[in-house]
Amino acid sequence: MERIPGFMASAYDKAASMAIGSYYSVMANEIVSAIGSGTILDLGTGPGYLPLEIVKRAPSIRVVGIDLTPRLIKISRENSAQADVADSVEFEVMNATKLRFENDTFDMVFSSGMLHALRSSDKVSQVMRECYRVLKPGGEAWIYDPARIHSGIEIRSWKSLLTLRERLLYKLFTFYQWFNPPHYYHHPEFVRIIAATDFSVRRIEEKDGEIRIELRKA
Repeated sequence: MERIPGFMASAYDKAASMAIGSYYSVMANEIVSAIGSGTILDLGTGPGYLPLEIVKRAPSIRVVGIDLTPRLIKISRENSAQADVADSVEFEVMNATKLRFENDTFDMVFSSGMLHALRSSDKVSQVMRECYRVLKPGGEAWIYDPARIHSGIEIRSWKSLLTLRERLLYKLFTFYQWFNPPHYYHHPEFVRIIAATDFSVRRIEEKDGEIRIELRKA
């Protein structure tokens, strides 16, 4: 099942748009400071707000965003057209465990809030191996999980934006998650997963429930 199922896409987009200033803009500034030009792959891009914020700040950067939810990819393309940056971004439906890119394609791979939804360390390992494969030598993978996007969302305000249908579907989604909870990985688990790859570790930091990992391909 997708990280965000299609029936929740519009509600998720409304929530994510509320975190542009508090989360996506902050992440975009950090990324642009680290890589002034090149091509970035955003795993689990959702409605695409991070890629949009990146290319607004750095026209010399191109971002490819992928997600397993077709409806979110449709929304991300609409958002890029509205922001007038469609020439600098590309959005595709794709599984992060089976990337359809050539070896040594990207200067950076970024993932924010996707891995915990995989629920399996084997799948996380597959994603990490794919990240390594598609990165250029010297490229970096930044993994933030789970994303602190909720810190910028006022739940009452968000719910006031939802249609009746979206509210009912949200209740259905929370019911599903009650019986199929995500798996939140912690420092020791990530250390074991990374140790099985050829990545060199630049940073692993766990703070306020979010783990931030920065890796480099030799």
